[in-house]
Amino acid sequence: ADAQVPDGSSGAAAAVLHEDQTTIKVPVAMATEASIPSGAKSGVATPTHRDFFWLRSLVAGGVAGCCAKSTIAPLDRVKILLQAHNRHYKHLGVFSTLRAVPKKEGFLGLYKGNGAMMVRIFPYGAIQFTAFDRYRKLLIGKLGISGHIHRLMAGSMAGMTAVICTYPLDMIRARLAFQVKGEHRYAGIIDAFRVIYTQEGGFRGFYRGLTPTIIGMAPYAGISFFTFGTLKSVGLNQAPGILGRPSSDNPNVLVLKTHVNLLCGGIAGAFAQTVSYPLDVARRRMQLGSILIEADKYVTMSKTLKYVYKMHGIKQGLYRGLTLNYIRCIPSQAVAFTTYELMRQVLHLN
Repeated sequence: ADAQVPDGSSGAAAAVLHEDQTTIKVPVAMATEASIPSGAKSGVATPTHRDFFWLRSLVAGGVAGCCAKSTIAPLDRVKILLQAHNRHYKHLGVFSTLRAVPKKEGFLGLYKGNGAMMVRIFPYGAIQFTAFDRYRKLLIGKLGISGHIHRLMAGSMAGMTAVICTYPLDMIRARLAFQVKGEHRYAGIIDAFRVIYTQEGGFRGFYRGLTPTIIGMAPYAGISFFTFGTLKSVGLNQAPGILGRPSSDNPNVLVLKTHVNLLCGGIAGAFAQTVSYPLDVARRRMQLGSILIEADKYVTMSKTLKYVYKMHGIKQGLYRGLTLNYIRCIPSQAVAFTTYELMRQVLHLN
């Protein structure tokens, strides 16, 4: 069973605490590390460490998101080009596109749209990780929902919250990444905002494709947090000495070793992406709708999914680019969870 943890701490597994040379197992709720009991004399957060907890939590999530996305930025660009069947690369596969983009657009072409991504991903990561912790505590403490289900629910709600808050930036990033050298419609982030606002119905234009994004994010984020938390919980319960180590900012808190954390994060990302990928394809098509030839086919989520399936089938349509997605989601999620745990220790959040 998962127990409610005190404000300012969260955990992903059972911690092994040493009090007077006695090993004590404490059940905790999922996040990144295990909480300490109120009676523990060492490692308890000082008033200074409690100050600005929300701000430090947001920074930890934002840095984790930026590190994760920067790691796989070239793969993200290729994924967008393949999902939307860009006419310059639609006949190519994942790896051939990775080779073709630098030849046509230069090495920096692989990072096109990454500036907009960083502007978006910092608040996205900050909101998602912080919201997950808050939703988890709400579900456990206020609604009495515990066990593994609270991880799934909290992760889904955190993902949807982050998407709604940062969706316009994701829209801009997708438009910029879809452009090919010599055929630029937007001069940059600000120009893209201006064009979309003036030509696509004002603020409504920035939320095109929001419905499939939210529907796709709910299972993706939920399954991702659920899988990571479950793997971590089982690992630290069954083999704490092999898989875990004391947190650098609080020796009474047990966290996963770095290589184990990377593995758990990668597995969580791969599983979550498999489930939600068709909705991600629909989201990108709707975001790019106004600049695609068949714009009238990408009005609603259901029409988009039906059209993609009818024209391209399952493998070449709904799951086109999935190979690339596996390659990118494993390091992305691995780096995200691992960086977040590291930042929690650096910023004394345990």
